[in-house]
Amino acid sequence: MRMGGHREHVIAHPLRTLITAFAAWKLIIFAIAAGSCVGDAYDTSGALVVLGSSSNNHTSPSRSLLGKLASRFASWDAIYYVSTARRGYRFEQEWAFGTALPITIRAITTALDSLSLGFIIEGEGSSPGPSLDDAQGSALPETLVGILVANAFHLLSVVVLFRLSLLVWRNHPQRVLASLLSAALHVVSPAGLFLSSPFAESSCALFSFIGYLLYARSCLSAKPISQDGFLVLAGSSFGIATAFRSNGILNGIPFAWEVLQVLPRLAADLISTSGSGRGQMRTRQKGPRSTVNAVRRLLALGVGGLAVAAGSLVPQAVAYQRFCSGASGSTEMPRRPWCQGYVPSIYTFVQRHYWDVGFLRYWKLSNVPLFLLAAPMLAIMVRSAAETLVSGTTKTQAKPPAGDKDSTTVDSEPARLTTLVRSAAAAQLLLAVLAVTNYHVQIITRISSAYPLWYWWLAGKLVRGEAWGSRIVTFMVMYASIQGALFTSFLPPA
Repeated sequence: MRMGGHREHVIAHPLRTLITAFAAWKLIIFAIAAGSCVGDAYDTSGALVVLGSSSNNHTSPSRSLLGKLASRFASWDAIYYVSTARRGYRFEQEWAFGTALPITIRAITTALDSLSLGFIIEGEGSSPGPSLDDAQGSALPETLVGILVANAFHLLSVVVLFRLSLLVWRNHPQRVLASLLSAALHVVSPAGLFLSSPFAESSCALFSFIGYLLYARSCLSAKPISQDGFLVLAGSSFGIATAFRSNGILNGIPFAWEVLQVLPRLAADLISTSGSGRGQMRTRQKGPRSTVNAVRRLLALGVGGLAVAAGSLVPQAVAYQRFCSGASGSTEMPRRPWCQGYVPSIYTFVQRHYWDVGFLRYWKLSNVPLFLLAAPMLAIMVRSAAETLVSGTTKTQAKPPAGDKDSTTVDSEPARLTTLVRSAAAAQLLLAVLAVTNYHVQIITRISSAYPLWYWWLAGKLVRGEAWGSRIVTFMVMYASIQGALFTSFLPPA
């Protein structure tokens, strides 16, 4: 009775439960990071960027401890994010990292400084100048703001995922429990410390989930104008997600998927309205309205899709303007090789030239351990996506009667919502394939955090009490904890 009462209390106050779980998990993660400060990191790059030469000045012990802890969060790619946030994009290889996070960090840091609140995040002995070339320069303010942004966006993404899940399972008898579990799984995502550090993972997840939430609202809206308006807003949110992380572009798949469904219907309407004869009078009367609706839907999908693409194209255009036009052809800044490409892209060039990213380039014997580390998450993503694409549902029905079709899953929702779930599965499956063939495969454990489908799939297993569900959660917690200790010591996998 006591256990049942506790469960009812948890379900009755889902947001309070999620915030409590979030705070508890972050305490564990930050404790792991603090514990890593006992010894030296394998690489001191983070400390050099975050602290600059301030560690050689007369800095108070509290500030020194804060700076040392902050530098542990600035490992791996976080170095590039905080550096570009402080003084802008300077080196070509920095364009491999999304522009939205540095812009956000810089805007908040500038706002705090303009409000005379910069002292809250600045360490003694560090000057808030715009350049790290200054011997006194320190990126501590940007690092602290980056940590704040990452954690705030992670919490918001948890809440948004819960709201999104409520819509996906709106007719499910255990919708609140399933939605609560989905959001809680995002809390303990294998991304771990990447969702608490100056990385773009939590930001991409937040705007991806907002985009799916808006798209789901479009699917469930009864008014055509509202449906199309939500589509455009969804595309805009997906575009922002793409500006944070390039893999956000895969969120354009739901738009392309629905276009392929609307086009045949539009063609059929046009053919039917062009027919003649008394038997087709009824079709001709309904045809124009259906045609107008289809054209309007295609227009909304097109605008939304372009908004998704803009998250990638706008930074590319800015880079082209800087490196490939005007003064960039001078002896001081010669034109770069990628400027002559059929589709000039600094992102693809930098990824290939500096980071050795490309088709099967990562398939080396020395990288076998990294493929093995990525295997569990890859298996989860492929399995959940494949099952959803085949069945069209997330299979969250707890215990359907024998021989009875599961009528309380997503199949009972409007057709467009089922299409959205399937297209989310397709985007997730494509991400897994790209991770194996093109990416540094180990990053799948962190970039998977922005894809809601596998959370729903795993929550369904937990609702039904399947043993594999609990085992996967155990793996997630263990992986994130171990990865946190390695991350703060600047050790792989990253």
